[in-house]
Amino acid sequence: MRITKYTHACLRLEHGGGVLVIDPGVFSEPESLDGADAVLITHEHFDHIDIEKLRAAAAKQPALTVYTHPDVEAQLVDLDAEKFAVAPGDTFVAAGMTVRARGGQHAIIHSDIPQIVNVGYLIESPDGPIYHPGDSFFVPEDEVATLFVPVSAPWLKLAEAIDFTRAVRPDRAFALHDSLLVEAGQQMVTGHMTRLSGTHYTRLQPGESV
Repeated sequence: MRITKYTHACLRLEHGGGVLVIDPGVFSEPESLDGADAVLITHEHFDHIDIEKLRAAAAKQPALTVYTHPDVEAQLVDLDAEKFAVAPGDTFVAAGMTVRARGGQHAIIHSDIPQIVNVGYLIESPDGPIYHPGDSFFVPEDEVATLFVPVSAPWLKLAEAIDFTRAVRPDRAFALHDSLLVEAGQQMVTGHMTRLSGTHYTRLQPGESV
């Protein structure tokens, strides 16, 4: 399987002729959706879903399917694509890949801000499950081979990202939700995550693949 990291929280997975994209938000590059068969959306925030990008992708790919929580699906009534509501605990196939939905709620930003839904996704691959948690530190009971760990957000501190990675115990981890940091901050985060996360940690540049 080929995994390409785009700016901020967007991943593109290619396997067996299928193309699956997760969280193409306003910061991610439009080409992340080129030829996409299916899109997974973790939650409603603009850095994880860009309606205009989805409309453009659906216009090019009429068979595009979108999977997300019912609360988010209800906001996509004007999107000309087939939409499927998924909830934590569901298992389904998107772009030919088996996906398991996990989690349920966005991490707390502040006590004055209501929590919204957030669905994390585990995607099966020949090298083991890949986990995109969205904006949460939900630790699944499932085995995780590859973790994309959020490292910068108004709702987290770095110690939480480290402890989350240790709790998930992946074979390897890559930075997610990482475009809000200046270069010095990226270097600091990479240093701490490399030393303390308990696994092989890497930050991919936008457009870089593994």
